[in-house]
Amino acid sequence: MASSHPLQIDVVSDVVCPWCYIGKHRFERALALVQDIPVEVNWRPFFLNPWVPREGMSREDYLVTKFGSVEAYKGIASRVKEAAAEEGLQYNSERMQRQPNTLDCHRLIHWAGASGAAAAMKQRLMELYFRDGGDLTKLDVLVQAAADIGLDANAMRERLGSDTDIDLVSAQATEASNKGISGVPTYVFAQQYAVSGAQSPEQLAAAIRQLATETSRQA
Repeated sequence: MASSHPLQIDVVSDVVCPWCYIGKHRFERALALVQDIPVEVNWRPFFLNPWVPREGMSREDYLVTKFGSVEAYKGIASRVKEAAAEEGLQYNSERMQRQPNTLDCHRLIHWAGASGAAAAMKQRLMELYFRDGGDLTKLDVLVQAAADIGLDANAMRERLGSDTDIDLVSAQATEASNKGISGVPTYVFAQQYAVSGAQSPEQLAAAIRQLATETSRQA
């Protein structure tokens, strides 16, 4: 029998990780399969490419640095596009012109969490990047994304222009790496058990149900 206490699920991921984009959709489908189990979801930062400068870089330079050439990525992009389409998502790598550093994106997600909108903020940023090819290095794009989900645009612009929570978000991302997380998405249940990769909704739902039962026995 599941505990009446919510099962804590920390989702460690990055907004420029295509499998995190797909994984988020599968995770939300999984939650729909276990609506009888109370959960508390926290969206945790991860820097997939910590070496990308704060101002970002051209997508071409990024692909050459990471994969050796633009051509080398085409096969990967094709597989990602197919997997995304199976989830009803669009992955349009040809529209991406800039590769962002995601520190500011994670700050927005952190701030959105104060009003319970972290998942919506993450989704909006991912859609902008993967579907629309939006430039997440631009302040105006980030501010508009925040406004799109109901956050105060002026407040977000002011915060993004400051150093607010840079140390906090950076420390959270470093903590994930120090705990051995190297591949994302990673789902950490009850701060004890981790499942890595864009697992199917059914697999995630089974894990949630099993771990909710186990943690209730330990309570």
